[in-house]
Amino acid sequence: MDAREAMVALNMIEGIGPVRVRQLLDHFGDAPSILRAPASRLLQVQGIGEDTARAIAGWESAVDVRRELQWIEEFGCRVVTPLDDTYPELLRQIYDPPIVLYVKGTLSPGDKNAVAIVGTRQMTHYGLETARRLGYQLGYVGVTVVSGGARGIDTAAHQGALAAKGRTFAVLGTGINRVFPPENAEVFERIAAHGAVLTQFPFNRPPDRQSFPIRNRIVAGMTLGTVVVEAHVNSGALITANFATEYGRQVFAVPGRIDSPRSKGCHELIKKGAKLCEGAEDILSEFEYLFPPSNRPAAPNETGVLPALELNPSEQRVYALLSLGEETTMDDVIRGSGLPSSTVAVALLSLEMKRLVRQLPGKRFVRNR
Repeated sequence: MDAREAMVALNMIEGIGPVRVRQLLDHFGDAPSILRAPASRLLQVQGIGEDTARAIAGWESAVDVRRELQWIEEFGCRVVTPLDDTYPELLRQIYDPPIVLYVKGTLSPGDKNAVAIVGTRQMTHYGLETARRLGYQLGYVGVTVVSGGARGIDTAAHQGALAAKGRTFAVLGTGINRVFPPENAEVFERIAAHGAVLTQFPFNRPPDRQSFPIRNRIVAGMTLGTVVVEAHVNSGALITANFATEYGRQVFAVPGRIDSPRSKGCHELIKKGAKLCEGAEDILSEFEYLFPPSNRPAAPNETGVLPALELNPSEQRVYALLSLGEETTMDDVIRGSGLPSSTVAVALLSLEMKRLVRQLPGKRFVRNR
């Protein structure tokens, strides 16, 4: 048994979490050695009690790792562990990173620029439109949108990113072969084609009250920040926000009606210091280096020419209306371009991320070059 197969087996043993596995790896050196160790040696590891030692020593009677590996192959997914270069770097930095991720889709280096959008399952129309808009705006400028694949805000955020032809991840609270909610089967297929569906749970794991908080820590752990769109005061979305705070990540909250129970959680977060979020610009302004030079068009001083080929038609039209050193309002751009206000807003945001345009107070814009 190789190291990857042994990690899959360890992940399937009940009652052994990532922290204990890390302690065992520090002691034994690799995963196969853990599975070969007798209970007497396992008990020498700090934090390993008799029940855990017996569970590991007798793993072959409780875990069918061969069948699990066969399911992985047949389902068309793969397993990623912290030993792999493709394992999400931000997730690797938390104190309890999953020892195994089942992944259907792709993980790319650019996914380090990821933001979570989460919220209630019982959303309002306002929450639906806001989540879709944020997902679209972030996906459009190259930010990977991460959520939990649940009904409501999660699904709306995924749909927004997909509409922008951006990348998005759905982190499941079930085995990767379980479609929950069942109506999201088609959405999950689209997500896998434009990002990834992933989970730490073995095949056939059903959803339960424990699996979703475990899932939420992955959502918070693999992202630069978490945006809560709508949430009751006892919503699971606030668990994700709490994990983000614990991991030293930024928390954003979208304000809502003061008489709406679905906005109470967001308002509480704002009172506690979360950044009020009215649009993607509020999120991106917190991450000055979100788009390093390798991810944006070269500047004229690097190439000697304006990177016009890197701009879509809407961006080119908007860019042409702005002047170097002369401020132009967003309303003037809308009138001059003849484009819908939403298209202009997205184009300006994209130009800003490409360092071609700078936004000034009062929704005024000026060309950088």
